[in-house]
Amino acid sequence: MKLAKDSLIYVAGHRGLAGSAIWRQLEKQGFTNLIGKTSSELDLTNRDAVFAFFAETKPHAVIDAAAKVGGIHANNTYPADFLSQNLQIQVNIMDAANSVGVEHLLFLGSSCIYPKFAEQPIREDSLLTGALEATNDAYAIAKIAGIMQVQASRRQYGRHWISAMPTNLYGPGDNFHPDNSHVLPALTRRIHEAKVSNQPEVIIWGSGTPRREFLHVDDLASALVFLLENYDSPETINVGVGEDVSIRELAELVASVVGYTGKLTQDTSKPDGTPRKLLDVSRLTSLGWKAQIGLEEGIRETYEWYLQHLDSLRSK
Repeated sequence: MKLAKDSLIYVAGHRGLAGSAIWRQLEKQGFTNLIGKTSSELDLTNRDAVFAFFAETKPHAVIDAAAKVGGIHANNTYPADFLSQNLQIQVNIMDAANSVGVEHLLFLGSSCIYPKFAEQPIREDSLLTGALEATNDAYAIAKIAGIMQVQASRRQYGRHWISAMPTNLYGPGDNFHPDNSHVLPALTRRIHEAKVSNQPEVIIWGSGTPRREFLHVDDLASALVFLLENYDSPETINVGVGEDVSIRELAELVASVVGYTGKLTQDTSKPDGTPRKLLDVSRLTSLGWKAQIGLEEGIRETYEWYLQHLDSLRSK
């Protein structure tokens, strides 16, 4: 289903890492009727406000990239917040979308929905086949509920709603907070600061052996617009690159890009998280889409963005 270039498309979370990339991609592809609201303009946990917004705008399509997100530390420290706020956001958006008959909606999930010890690479049908990783189970449960609401809306209302599960994301606009960021921006900030202050070593959380897959947000955005027009199935679909690296290899790559020559030391008292999390992206590639941005190229671009925004990031 090809969307008309003047279709009214609501991008929820359009200021976030994923949402801003989706907005850029839609504009790049010539879509001219986009709508987004900041959290101060529209509180997505406020059900009445969300229903009023949908009643007023009646979007043709919705991309839900709005979520409360964070790394291991944040998920482990604030599980009630991650569960409650994400459930509220997605339930309000989807209920409001159903109330005005939105036919096309894409719900953006997370690869943490899959079992901790899922067979690698992780296929879409491994969902709900085992226990979740304990450090982010609350966030995962919220995202699983979102997938189920997409499927339920398809069954009950005949909607063309889909859900996509991206692997670990990174890129310009990422969160570089010293405590609440994901592994790649956290490493980038720590290694950069060590270089600037001539620190002889940087401490890396965990053993360094867990393996992770990293997808540039611009590749994600390209995939999501592609899926919105070319995928129509109740089953969620993975979005990734099909390759992974160890956390140690990632740290060494970041150090190389940053130009840090000190020692990288593993703190094995800190949690590792899931041993490996590589997505099977064969369903997506069979449709004709494949990631284009290599990891080193993407890290270099992200580091350049970080350097350009250092002044605003120092206060965060």
